[in-house]
Formats: sequence, C-alpha cells, structure tokens
Amino acid sequence: MLHYIYADDLHFFPLMRDTMFRDRADQFKRRLGWAVSVNERGEERDEYDDMNPLYVIWQKADGTHGGSMRFLPTTGDTMVNDHFSHLTDGVKIVSPLIWECTRFCLAPKADRRVAAALTVAAGELMDEFKLEHFVGVFDPRMERIYRLMGLSPEVIGRASHDGEDIGVGLWEMHADAFGPTLEKAGINRAMSKMWFRAAFEHARPYLDERAIA
Repeated sequence: MLHYIYADDLHFFPLMRDTMFRDRADQFKRRLGWAVSVNERGEERDEYDDMNPLYVIWQKADGTHGGSMRFLPTTGDTMVNDHFSHLTDGVKIVSPLIWECTRFCLAPKADRRVAAALTVAAGELMDEFKLEHFVGVFDPRMERIYRLMGLSPEVIGRASHDGEDIGVGLWEMHADAFGPTLEKAGINRAMSKMWFRAAFEHARPYLDERAIA
C-alpha cells in the first residue's frame, strides 16, 4: 500500500524507514554509481532528509520498503536550486505551485506496478495540494525509466555535470493519465484516495499549512 509520511513521523515506521534508506544506497551508490554518501548503517541520506520532506512510500506485504519518492516545496531549500541552478542559467525555480521530487527509488526486484503506484501517488499530491508541476534533476538512465512510465519531463535545462549529462525537468499529471496508470498499478482511484486521506486525516490543518508554505 501507499504511505505519505513526513520525515518527522518516519520513526513510527522503523522497518519501512530503514529499508528505504538502505534501498536508496543500493540503487544510487551501487547500481547507478552516483557520488552519494552512505553511512555506517548502509543508508543513503543527505541534508534534504533533515528538512522534514514528505515521502511517498510503497510498503510491501512484509512491511519493508518497495519504492519511494521525496518531496519538498520549492519555496524552501531544494536540490535543484541549491546545486543545479547552473542548468537553468541561474534562474531559481520558486513557486508554491511547484514542488521538487527527488530520490525516486525502487527496491531490488520491484516490478513496474510499484513505479506505477508511485506515479499515481504523485498525481494525488498534485491534485490534493493543487500543484501545477513537480521539478527534478535527472540523468539519462532515469530519463529512460520515466519514459517507460509515460512520464517524460518537459526539459528546461541540460548540461554536462561531472562528466555526465544532467537535466532539469518539469512534470505534470493530467486527469486522463490516472486511468492507464491505475491499471498498471493494479489499484483503483477510490483506493488511492483512501490511502491519501487516511495519511492526513488527523493532521489536515497541519497539511494545509505545509502545502502553502
């Protein structure tokens, strides 16, 4: 199932939390060879995990992490503005209607249904928070994955970074994309909405404050 969890609340889900950070290390450090730091616990974390981001996490039947994404409003610190503004000619992307999406991660042996479910979750965030776009940094390998998911970004900047082509893109999800994506994920919209609203049922005012911050 899908969970929407702010970093401050990850301690309520220790197994899912710990396996998420370890799966991030496996994907980004070992498989993709990114220059990321892995701690003594085998976890990949960075400074943005300390900024109370919102995580969308697919939980497997055994309670472990199946796939995840990390979201932060662009009105605060973001990776794209802090480290990659040279890809957008120095123009910073700051808007209450645009959130940054980073660390798209799939657990080893995760199937395409997990990627589709995460895509649905991103669409729910966009719908419920009244967002217009997500912004993110990607390399050619991740771009191919996004294309397979039917989520090719609108590229707004691209350049070589540390010997690799890196791009900055904007994503949006139209209403007519939900049907095919839900089918790929093997869930229906009612279930998707239920998961979202259950996550914030007891914190709606707090959620609204963050969504417009």
